[in-house]
Amino acid sequence: MPLSIRLTEDEEARLTALAERTGRSKTFYVRQAIEAYLEELEEQYWADEAVREWEASGKRSRPAQQLWDELGV
Repeated sequence: MPLSIRLTEDEEARLTALAERTGRSKTFYVRQAIEAYLEELEEQYWADEAVREWEASGKRSRPAQQLWDELGV
């Protein structure tokens, strides 16, 4: 799927230099960056949703150390 993005001059220069230095395409590195960042964003939004669900459940939380002590960790 074609996608158009605008890069700053500095970003374009860095991307071009990296591609030339490694013999890979700029598209390769853009895809790598998007994949890595998407994974980070997906995890962040998953964690945020988990916290919201926990808070909405009305369950009490406790310090991690207390839990670890109870589990003998």
